[in-house]
Amino acid sequence: MVHDFHTHSLHSDGILLPVELIRYAVVNGYKAIAVADHVGPGNMSDVLRQVARDCESCSRYWGIVAIPAVELTHVPAATIPELARKAKAEGARIVVVHGETIVEPVEPGTNLAAVQCRDVDILAHPGLITSEEARLAAENGVFLELSARKGHSFTNGHVWKVGRAVGARFLLNSDAHGPDDVLTAEFARRVAKGAGLDEQEIDEVLLHNPSELLARIEHPIKRC
Repeated sequence: MVHDFHTHSLHSDGILLPVELIRYAVVNGYKAIAVADHVGPGNMSDVLRQVARDCESCSRYWGIVAIPAVELTHVPAATIPELARKAKAEGARIVVVHGETIVEPVEPGTNLAAVQCRDVDILAHPGLITSEEARLAAENGVFLELSARKGHSFTNGHVWKVGRAVGARFLLNSDAHGPDDVLTAEFARRVAKGAGLDEQEIDEVLLHNPSELLARIEHPIKRC
């Protein structure tokens, strides 16, 4: 059983239609997948409208929870609260923020803006996140991501160590852009082990925490 809340279709820089991506997930035993294409102010509405249609159809017929989502990517950090609110208002059930990975030129301050915003659900690949940023993520209900994607995964150990020390919550996501990136349960566990998690911690990140996020989606509450 796999939960993956950070994937991309050809509506941004992936290579598959959302329905194709979701079908690969079904075959790999996924329970839930979020299609979280890269968006900024200009393309958010169009992307969400198209992805939501495919997610609804796949959820109805394939027995998977397919979730329309967005990843706010390389946007000015100061715009994150406004864009996250807009995304939720326009149908995004999960808002991911593209964190300060060490392999891309994300604006400094993006991590801090994301973890202070209660409309953000996941801070993806947050790179060399600070203890204070991790503490704010825990306080504001923002999950930190352990990434299975090459490059972004370089700092998983640091993210886990810093976040665990201050009580942050974690998810493990694929950041899939194509069929070869879609997770299996075995590979997800190997990525988690590589970040330093023990078996109990792996179960928390791969099973318990996803269930918590799914419950939040099913019964949303105002988080501010």
